[in-house]
Amino acid sequence: MKTIYGIQYLRAAAALAVVFFHAAEKTGHHFTIGAAGVDVFFVISGFIMWVISDRRPVTPLEFIRDRARRIVPVYWLATAVMVAGALAGLFPNLVLSLEHVLASLFFVPARSPSSGEIWPVLVQGWTLNFEMLFYLVFAGSLVLPRNWRLPAMSGLFLALVIVGRVATFDSALMLTYTRPIILEFVAGMIIAEFWLKGRVPPLAVGSALMACSLGGFALIGLLALPFDELTTGPLAVLLVLGVLSLEANGCLRRVPLPALIGDASYSIYLWHTFAISVVAKVALEIDLGAPATMFMAVLSGTLIGVAAYMMLERPLMRRGNAGRVAGGLAGRAAE
Repeated sequence: MKTIYGIQYLRAAAALAVVFFHAAEKTGHHFTIGAAGVDVFFVISGFIMWVISDRRPVTPLEFIRDRARRIVPVYWLATAVMVAGALAGLFPNLVLSLEHVLASLFFVPARSPSSGEIWPVLVQGWTLNFEMLFYLVFAGSLVLPRNWRLPAMSGLFLALVIVGRVATFDSALMLTYTRPIILEFVAGMIIAEFWLKGRVPPLAVGSALMACSLGGFALIGLLALPFDELTTGPLAVLLVLGVLSLEANGCLRRVPLPALIGDASYSIYLWHTFAISVVAKVALEIDLGAPATMFMAVLSGTLIGVAAYMMLERPLMRRGNAGRVAGGLAGRAAE
C-alpha cells in the first residue's frame, strides 16, 4: 500500500505530543494538551483500518491475527518490564495483583490496585483497551457486505455512547466502552471512505481546517482550559482532514526523520515513560534544572522508543510477515 505521508507525520506528532505531556508532568512544566495526541491516534486508527481493509481484503480471523502480531508482543514485553520492576522494588507506588496483571495483558479494563483508576499495569496501555474493542468490532463487521460495515459499526458505537449517557455503571468495562472517545474511530473511518472516493477538501479549505485545529489545541493549552474527547476529538478530526488535503494536493513528500518517528510511534508510546522516569530521577539528584530536564526527558523518551522500534518491534513484525508469507506459500503448494 502506498504510504500516506501525512498520516505518518501525524502519527509522529501525536506520539511526540504524548511524550511532551508526560515529560512536562515529571519536570514541573505544563503541557496537558499533549494528552490530546491520543485523540489524533484514534482518528488515525479508524482511517488506517478502513483504508487497509479496502485495499487488502482479509477475513475476520486474518485481521485479528495481523493486529495481534502488531500490538501484543511489544506491549506484553513492556508490561513484563513493569511487573519485574515492581517485584524488584523499582516502582514502590505500583501495587500488583494477579487479577489486574492478567486483565492488563488481555486488554480487559480493570481498576488498578495502585490508584483505583481504570488503568493497566503499564498506564498508557489504557488506550489499547479501546483499540482492541475497535479491532474486535471491525473484525466482526468484515462478515457483512462492504456497504453495511460502516453504518453497522457507527450504529453500535453510537448506541454504546448513548447508553453511557443515560445509564450509570460501576463496571470498569462499561465505564470504558461507553465513553464518547470511541466515536473517534468512527470519524476516522468516515474520513477514510471519503478519501477512497477522492472526496477531499480543497487545499484552501484543508489549510483552514488545520489552522482551526491547531489554533484550538493552542488555545486550550495556553489558557489551561479543561478539555475532554468532546472538545479534542473534533479538533483531531479537523487536523486529519486538513493534513489529508495537503497530501491529496501533492504538498507532502517523504522526510526521513518524521517518517521514522511515525514508524516508531507505537514503540515511542509504549516505552517513553521508562526513560522519562529515569531522567527525572537523575536530574533531581544532580540538580539539573527544569528546562534541561524537560529537554533530556523528551529526547530520551523519543530515543528509547525509536531504539525499541528498530531492535524489537520491526524485527518482530518482519518475523510475523515472513511466517504469514510462508504459510500462504505452503497453503498454495498444498492446493
